[in-house]
Amino acid sequence: MRNRKIKSQETSEVDMTPMLDIVFIMLIFFIVTTTFVKESGIEFNQPSTGKTSPEPSQAMLIKIDANETLTVNGREVLADSIRSNVEVSKSTIVNLVVFVQIAESVRTGLLVSVVDQVRLAGIAQVTVSRISR
Repeated sequence: MRNRKIKSQETSEVDMTPMLDIVFIMLIFFIVTTTFVKESGIEFNQPSTGKTSPEPSQAMLIKIDANETLTVNGREVLADSIRSNVEVSKSTIVNLVVFVQIAESVRTGLLVSVVDQVRLAGIAQVTVSRISR
């Protein structure tokens, strides 16, 4: 009976050395056979850190409140005169930026007509935001 216990203890032990050898050989195989491919992507030029000062730009603020009253830089105007106001400002300011602030209850049609008037005046990019409470 003693002999049986001793033999069973000896056979239950597993030698890990061959398995580790195989794992290391596989690791070396995969490292050697791996091909490194340059991924294609978008290349772009990063801005330089030189001290270049861009031309200052001034902003024109067009507000449309809840009563659909239009104001340009704090001055109340009609919807038909938006284009002429922008054209006058654009002739005096080199880099004119236009911001349109609207109340939540403003009709979409009014907003679209104001943005169209600004674009017809020659301003390609118009920023639209909601009036914060």
